[in-house]
Amino acid sequence: MIADLNRASDWTHVNVCVAGIRLAGAACARATKELGAQVTAVDAGESPDHQRWASALRSDDISVVLGDSGSLPTDTDLLIVSPGFPPTAPIILAAQERGIPVWGELELAWRLRGPDPAPWLVITGTNGKTTATLMLAAMLQAAGHRAIAAANIGVSLVDAVLHQDLDVIAVEVGAPQLPFWHTVAPLGAAVLNLAEDHVDHFGSYQNYVAAKGRIYDRCTGAAVFNCADPQTRILVDAAALGADCRRIGFTLDVPEPGEFGVVEQYLIDRTFTPDPAREALEVAELSDVHPYAPHNVANALAAAALARTYGIDPDHIRAGLQQFEPAGHRISEVGVVDEVRYVDDSKATNAHAALTALAAYDSVVWIAGGLAKGQSYDDLVQQMAHKIRAVVLLGADQDVIAEALQRHAPQIPLVAVSRTDTMAMAEVVAAAARLAQPRDTVLLAPGCASWDMYRSYAERGDIFAQEVAKLHGPDQTH
Repeated sequence: MIADLNRASDWTHVNVCVAGIRLAGAACARATKELGAQVTAVDAGESPDHQRWASALRSDDISVVLGDSGSLPTDTDLLIVSPGFPPTAPIILAAQERGIPVWGELELAWRLRGPDPAPWLVITGTNGKTTATLMLAAMLQAAGHRAIAAANIGVSLVDAVLHQDLDVIAVEVGAPQLPFWHTVAPLGAAVLNLAEDHVDHFGSYQNYVAAKGRIYDRCTGAAVFNCADPQTRILVDAAALGADCRRIGFTLDVPEPGEFGVVEQYLIDRTFTPDPAREALEVAELSDVHPYAPHNVANALAAAALARTYGIDPDHIRAGLQQFEPAGHRISEVGVVDEVRYVDDSKATNAHAALTALAAYDSVVWIAGGLAKGQSYDDLVQQMAHKIRAVVLLGADQDVIAEALQRHAPQIPLVAVSRTDTMAMAEVVAAAARLAQPRDTVLLAPGCASWDMYRSYAERGDIFAQEVAKLHGPDQTH
């Protein structure tokens, strides 16, 4: 039975179709081929990059069809979809109409674990999940465990469970990976926050939130939620948790029993103590969190709650935070020129992330724009207008942000850069430098995806940093 397939099953009579041939899809195709299945991979792309991926798969005797990701091979027994495919993709609907099981990469990875599998500690959220997952992995490693960060973070979870000997895995999960998550039962799960994102992928914000909530289903140890975001607690309350699963909140305020929070300069655990009503345990100091910002403190608290679920002691949580190396393009200072700080937060690809970044500074020249993905920026402007000295806009959907500014903060100076070639960022940085005053922060927090002008948010951030480096000032630093 396909529904019972696992690592020990006989796959030789199973015909697998894998939709998508890049990192996730390629790993799924190779894994099922290694197990003996007959595998066909399909992808709509035909670019040179797609050709390279296809050539590599064909060398492993995997059939690849490019230029068509909507047709399901007639002999398919199981469809495995990459996260780029929305739940309403034609190939998924075709499989469902024919009663063919549809799995995502993480479902396959869960089923391919060995006889003594490493538990999963999983993290999702609209923003902060990469940072929190890397913090968690650092805490686990500081305690001497064989641990990695995997999945949505650029390391194939399928490869990890098949080919690495691990004690525990910190798993970053994006919402597009969750619709076809059926039997996964993590030890711990956290939803960091929820805000409008991926509406174009899911069709509605409600569908997006529902997908995020699946991360809690079957959780056995701890369901971690954000006390400042009531939607995350609602998802916990609605989930089918394991019988012994704790509900743990995290807060930037003084924690109640059963929560993680902050007291003076300390990160506090009031859950994993003999008497949470009367006892609190210091697990780290605010100074251990870097780069320091309120949302990074929240990330650290969520990671600490999951680490404590696995049994990590406070000394190793603190050491992990101290050893943590932030991923790039997340509130990263790239220069100081004429007493103006320049910060790259190109990873802020949605309005909530941009709002969070703006909240970390007092006076900002905000660089924003790109692909809006159907988002609204009204709440951001209303909440952050008092911090914004000026705005520089670029990208395809800059008008959406400009209109929100006009509605709610027409007094804020605005420069719109219309060009979309390689010199656009030079014009953006030059405009921001003219608008900034000493002790301001020029903040690249676009609130939008980058694909209209750049190959990735990383390329966008790199070019921003290059243009900042060309500025001249007596106190310039890099």
